[in-house]
Amino acid sequence: MPLQEAYDRLFAAYGPQSWWPAETRFEVMVGAVLVQNTAWGNVERAVANLKAAGLLSPQPLYDAPLEELEQHIRPSGVYRVKARRLRELVALVVERYGGSLDAMFQSPSEELRNELLALNGIGPETADCILLYAAGRPAFVIDAYTRRVLERHGWAEAGISYDELKSLFESHLPRDAQLFNEYHALLVEVGKRHCRKVAVCERCPLEEMLPK
Repeated sequence: MPLQEAYDRLFAAYGPQSWWPAETRFEVMVGAVLVQNTAWGNVERAVANLKAAGLLSPQPLYDAPLEELEQHIRPSGVYRVKARRLRELVALVVERYGGSLDAMFQSPSEELRNELLALNGIGPETADCILLYAAGRPAFVIDAYTRRVLERHGWAEAGISYDELKSLFESHLPRDAQLFNEYHALLVEVGKRHCRKVAVCERCPLEEMLPK
């Protein structure tokens, strides 16, 4: 499985991605919920609204009326649904961990992942984003770009499950959070530039790795 070679090619082409773009771990968590089914630019506007209102920390967000929260995150789309999801996430932080991310992120990775997955609207991708980018755990994030790149290059079968794809990366690479961080971001970058729904393979760093 040439996953390390693919990473080396992408890193040589694009360099470090410095993802996730956030000032705090809690902002990462909020962004991981808001980015569901929307473009990052919409998330940035919603996060800016929360920041201006002083709501980008657990207790203030927990205390805020749901209607106020909905209006602040309106730019992210389906804002009523996402407001309830944010409320459940912050309730976990406040009610279970006393509002402390330090306490929350001391939990074992599997236990913390299961707690996140038990929340309404938090699926594997969102949970792994929080584990990797906020908690600094080596949890590989699988998204549509990653799936498309692997399937087109013949490194994964079509329809393979999320957890199988995640295991593919985690079993063939060193379990290093910084590596997983960069790799996921690089796959998103090549997905946006080249591995779109209609592929643009010319000058793609991975073009030479396509099946002959």
